[in-house]
Amino acid sequence: MITAATLATGAAHAAPENPRSAPMLDPHDPNGAWAGYSLPGSRSGAPPQQPAGALSGMDVSGHQGDVDWPAAWAAGARFAYVKATEGSGFRSGSFNQQYDGSHAVGMVRGAYHFGLPDRSSGAQQANFFVDNGGGWNDGGRTLPGALDIETNPYGDPCYGLDPRAMSDWIADFSNTYLNRTGRFPVIYTTTRWWNGCTGSNPDFAANNPLWIARYAPQIGDLPAGWDFQSIWQHSDQGPLPGGQDSFNGNSKQLRRFAS
Repeated sequence: MITAATLATGAAHAAPENPRSAPMLDPHDPNGAWAGYSLPGSRSGAPPQQPAGALSGMDVSGHQGDVDWPAAWAAGARFAYVKATEGSGFRSGSFNQQYDGSHAVGMVRGAYHFGLPDRSSGAQQANFFVDNGGGWNDGGRTLPGALDIETNPYGDPCYGLDPRAMSDWIADFSNTYLNRTGRFPVIYTTTRWWNGCTGSNPDFAANNPLWIARYAPQIGDLPAGWDFQSIWQHSDQGPLPGGQDSFNGNSKQLRRFAS
C-alpha cells in the first residue's frame, strides 16, 4: 500500500512546473466538470483518428445526457467510463442510464470521480464515490474506478495544495478505494498537471493504472513514474459521444484488466 510517508520523499524530489491554466467553469452547472475539461480541445476540422490497432472506447458525463448505446457499440466502442461523482456531494443525474446502458450492449464499463482536493479528504471522496456507483467487482465487465485529477475547474489549478499535500490527498483516496474494493483506482490526468501539482511524483505508477489525457496524434511524454498508459483519451471529438479513448491492448487484455 502507498503511504503518505512514502510519497513525501517522491513528491519533494522535483521542482514543480506550473500546470496549464484552464477556463473556470460555472459552479452552478448541474453537470459539473468532466474528464478533459481542462484540455484545449480538438482543433477545428477533422478530429484525430483512433490510434491504429487500438481498442476503441469512450467517456461520458451528464453533459452527454442519455446516450444511444447501441449506436455507440455499432460505431466501435467496446468500453466506457461514466462520471459518477464529484467532490463529496455531487452525483451525476445521467449515471444510471449511462452506466447500465453501456453494460447492456456488451461494453466493459467503469465509473469515474472528479476529485476536488480542496473540498474534503481523499478518504471522504473515495467513500462517497464507492457509495454512489464507483464500486468494482471481478466479473470481467467492470473497470476499476478512476480518479479524475486535473486542473481545478473552480479555482487555483492545484487546489491550493503544495506537491506533498497533493500527493498525500491522492494516496488517501487511492488507499481508501483499495480498502473498499480490493483494487487500486485508475488515475486520469495530464502530464503537465501531474508533474506540476505533485512535483513529478513517480510513486503512484507502481500500483495505479494510468489513463492519460492528451489530444494529439502522438501520446507524448507520460507523467512521472509511468512507462506506459492503460488508456489514452486522445480527443474530445469523434464518432462517439464524449471523450474518445483507446485501450492499450486487445479485448482479452481489456477483460483481464477488468478482472
